Amino acid sequence: MSCSMKSSHPNELCKRIWYVAPVCEITGTNAHYSHLMSTQPIGTQGITAADEPPPSETRIAFLGLGRMGVPMATNLAKAGYDLTVWNRTKPKTDALAALGATVAESAAEAVGGAHIVITMLRTDDALKSLLFEQGVAAELATEATLIDMSTISPQSAIAYARDLEQRGVSWLDAPVSGGTRGAADGALTIMVGGSPETVARCAPILRVLGRLTHVGPPGAGQVAKIANQIIVATTIGGVAEALLLTMAAGLDPKVVRGALAGGFADSRILQEHGRRMVDRDFLPGGAVEVQLKDLNIALAEAGERNLSLPLTETVTDMFQAMVDHGDSQVDHSALILELERMNNTQRPADS
Repeated sequence: MSCSMKSSHPNELCKRIWYVAPVCEITGTNAHYSHLMSTQPIGTQGITAADEPPPSETRIAFLGLGRMGVPMATNLAKAGYDLTVWNRTKPKTDALAALGATVAESAAEAVGGAHIVITMLRTDDALKSLLFEQGVAAELATEATLIDMSTISPQSAIAYARDLEQRGVSWLDAPVSGGTRGAADGALTIMVGGSPETVARCAPILRVLGRLTHVGPPGAGQVAKIANQIIVATTIGGVAEALLLTMAAGLDPKVVRGALAGGFADSRILQEHGRRMVDRDFLPGGAVEVQLKDLNIALAEAGERNLSLPLTETVTDMFQAMVDHGDSQVDHSALILELERMNNTQRPADS
C-alpha cells in the first residue's frame, strides 16, 4: 500500500494509520459496526504505527480555548502538529503562540487548508454559529475532518454530520470526560461517534489527548457523554447527601470519607469531589452551569425516547437552584451547598 505524503486530500495524510477500537456489544441499527469487536486492525490491515505521517505534516485548526481547550491544544502543539488556533477572546491564544502555534484572526481563517479541525466550545448554539454563521463550514477543505469535542445534543451531532458529509467533510463527535486535570495530562476519556474509517484516520491525534473508545455512528459519542454526565451528577448528589448526614450526626466527614475508601461506595467522585466538599474547595474544574447544560441535554434526549429519568430530573432541579442562587461558576461538587440551603444547615466555619 502506498500513500503520498504530499496528497492534496487532507485525509490522505492519515490513511496509513491502524487502530483497534475497544467497544461494547453493538446490535440493532448499529450492527454494521460489529466488526469493530475484532482485535485486528481496521481499515488498513498490515500497516504498522511506524507508517504514520509525522505530526508536522498534519495541519490542525483548534477552535475554542477555554479551560479545557487550552491544555488540549497545548498537548497537540507539544506533540509537533502544525497547529493554528482561534478563540473569541484573543488573549487566550498567547500561550499557544508561545509554543509556535499560528493565531488566526477568525475561525473561518483558521480552518482554511486544515486537514483536521477540532472544536471545543461551551454550547450547541456556539458550535452552530461557528459552523454556519461565521463561515467555518464553507471554508472547510474537501475531505477535511471536523472533530467536535464539545458536549452537544446527539440530534445536533447527527444533523451536523449529515450537513458536512454533503460538503465532502468527515465528522466525529468526540466529547470528553476528565476535567482540566485530564486535559493537561493528556488523559481524557474520549467517547467517539463516527464512521470506523474516520476514527481510524484520526486515532493518533486523539491519542495525544487521552484514551478513546469508538461507541458507534455520528451522535453516539454524545449519547455516551450524557450518560457519563448523568452518572457524575447523581453520584455527586449521593456523596453530598452522605457527607451532610455524617456531619449532622456529629461525625468528622473526612474520617468517614476515608473509612469508605476501598468499599463498594468508593469512587473517584467520593475521593476527589468528596474532598472538595469537606475542604470547601469549590474553584471550578467542572462548573455548575456546564453540568446543568449537560443534564438538560440528557433530559431532552430522554424525552425524545419517551423515558422518565427521575434521579436526573431531581439533581437537575438542584443544579438549577444553584444557578438561581448565583452559584453558576463554582465547581459542581458545591452541590452540597444547595443541600445545606434546603435543610437550613451550615457548617460552623461557613457561618
